[in-house]
Formats: sequence, structure tokens, C-alpha cells
Amino acid sequence: MKTVVVIGGSKGIGKAIVNNLKATTKIINISRTPAESHENVVNYECDVVNDVLPNIEGEVHSLVYCPGSINLKSFTRLTLDEFQNDFNINVVGAIKSLKAYENQLVSCNGNVVLFSSVATTLGMPFHASIAASKSAIEGLTKSLAAEYATKIRFNAIAPTVTNTPLASRLLRNEKQQESMKQRHPLKKYLESKEVADLACYLLSDKAAAITGQVIPIDAGIVTLKI
Repeated sequence: MKTVVVIGGSKGIGKAIVNNLKATTKIINISRTPAESHENVVNYECDVVNDVLPNIEGEVHSLVYCPGSINLKSFTRLTLDEFQNDFNINVVGAIKSLKAYENQLVSCNGNVVLFSSVATTLGMPFHASIAASKSAIEGLTKSLAAEYATKIRFNAIAPTVTNTPLASRLLRNEKQQESMKQRHPLKKYLESKEVADLACYLLSDKAAAITGQVIPIDAGIVTLKI
């Protein structure tokens, strides 16, 4: 049974990934709140940015870093501290996690899935902080895929708005939900399981030839104008 470390597996997309994998995979969930109890899930309660990450004995075949932020403000209102906090959550936490389990991933010819956003491709107002942080994730993904070629695969997923607790204030009533659907050519936004299914594919042996990619799952919003 393979071991997957999921950072942030108690909510949203991370929770959906854990639910997809837990029947056939050993899951090490590291998050501020525990994932749902299961015989194949081990929980470590930890703030990835501020705490020391737990020592994990044995093999680590894959790592998924799910924490993120949605800090939608005008550039005028965004403070330097807010930029730094978003960067810490999205980028520094990911780097910290990779460094903690790098040797185990290398020894297993493992793979890593990180998360970007459609905001890195679309120029959208009020997205300066998240776009800056997620653009760094895309650069990190490609650089590390090159540096660790034949040792670790690195890929990133760039979702559009997804129905998670993090995005709840963007979808807090029927009017906002319908408006969000209408912005997308497929007339929908995403559910957590749709993104989790893509992540689990990238973690699987079926994706053994895929590395260094930033893969959008966006209901058509980035490339289509209808």
C-alpha cells in the first residue's frame, strides 16, 4: 500500500482527495484540524507555516499540498503583511513540506501535486496577492520538475472557483452562485471532487509520463469566450 502525505486534508479539495484515496492508500494528513477517522488515515494536527512538521517513518510515495488563500482586495487596500501572509500559506508552506519529505520522495521515485489558480492566467482585478503567490507555485513546479527529473514528478493544478469552505463567501447565496456559473462557458463552477479526481490521476501510475505541467480545470473560462 502506497503512502500519500496530504497537507490540508481535512477540508475542501484536500478532504475530497483523502476520501478518494483512503480505501486503497495510506494517508498521512497534516492539517490544523483532523480528517475524518479511517483505518488508513493518520492525522497530525499542525499549522504547516508556523509549526515543525512531523517526522514520518517509512516510505512517502506522494505529497499533495492543498492550503491556499482567497484574499480579494484592491491593491490599494492590500498591506505588505497580507501579501506576505498569502505567500507564506501558498508558497513557503509548500516549500517547507517538500524539504521535510524530500529524501523519502526521492527514494520512492515519488510525485508531488501543488495547486495554482486561474488567476495566474486571467488578469482579474482584486487578485494581485493570490495571483502573485500562485504564479510562484507554477514557477516552483516547473523548476523542481526539471531539477528532479527521473527522481520526483512535479505537477500543479489550476482550478477556477471551487465549492469549498475557502470560497464560501463567493458562493454564499443563490444569486452569487448563478452569477458565478454564468461567468464560465460551461455554465458551472467546480465541486471539490472534480478537482480531487484530477489530483488523484496525477498521483497515479497512469500519469507516469506527466511532469512539469500546470493543468487547468476551469469550466472553459481561461481559453473560451462564448
